[in-house]
Order: sequence, then structure tokens, then C-alpha cells
Amino acid sequence: MEPKVMKKEAFHVIGYQFEANLRGIEEGDLGKKTLARLQENAGSILNKCGNHVYLVQLYPMKEDFNAFEDKFTQIIGYEVSNAIDVPEGAILHTIPENFYVTYTHQGPEAELYKTYDYLYGKWLRENGYAPIRYDMERWDERYKPDDSDNEIDVFIAVQKK
Repeated sequence: MEPKVMKKEAFHVIGYQFEANLRGIEEGDLGKKTLARLQENAGSILNKCGNHVYLVQLYPMKEDFNAFEDKFTQIIGYEVSNAIDVPEGAILHTIPENFYVTYTHQGPEAELYKTYDYLYGKWLRENGYAPIRYDMERWDERYKPDDSDNEIDVFIAVQKK
């Protein structure tokens, strides 16, 4: 499957956020702990649009940003149809309408960096797109992070150069 560009309407996510660099996320198991917290509190999040989860990664406006060294924000949450009744301790984040390059990563989550390296390091440049400060992953019933048949939909917010 080749990456493709699509327009995605604005939507809301209710979940939990943290700020760290990739090293801190891996060492502290922050993603797994945050996902477990979200799933434990799923019943208190009203108006969910299914059981899929979004991981939203917001990057600082920094020319030489390095995800292994520089902190950025991660939000792990459920898409909701109505942005009311945010549970205590959770946050509401609105994803704006935008164009995205989208691609489905296939394989263990530990190899996801290869997909990001390809998209950010080669595909965007070769196809005349520039990233816009954030990207997302959609985890659904195909999300089996340690398995070879794992699938993760990746969305990188882009604009034409």
C-alpha cells in the first residue's frame, strides 16, 4: 500500500496527555500506562465513536526538533461525537480539519520508526509536502503492538510546499 493524501474533518478526542521525549516515553512505559488508564476509565467517557483510540503527538515549533531529546506532548484518547462531560483528570482536544498523508504500518510497534522515517524522511520531500506540527496514530481491533500482524493507521498533518 502506498501513502495517500486525504482530507479529514475536525473531530474531538477525550483522554489523557503527558509531555516527554521518546527516551522518557520508552523508559517510563508512559504510552502503555496512559492507554491502560484510558481503558480503565472508558465507561466514564460519554459519546465515544467506537472503541478505537487515537495517539496524537504535538511537536514544538523548533527547527532542529529531535524526538529522542526534545519533549513533545502525547494525547491518548477516544474519539467522541460530542465534546461535553469531560471526566475529571482527562482532557478534551480538538483535531482541526486538515490534509494528512496517511499510511498503514504493518508489523510490530517496535518497528513503527521505520514507517515514520520513510514518511518524514523520504515520502513528504519527494511528493512536495511539508509536515504541520502534529501527527496521529489510530489504534483499532488490528492493534496488537507485539505481533507481526499488528496494523496502525498513521496520519501526518501536511501542507503543500
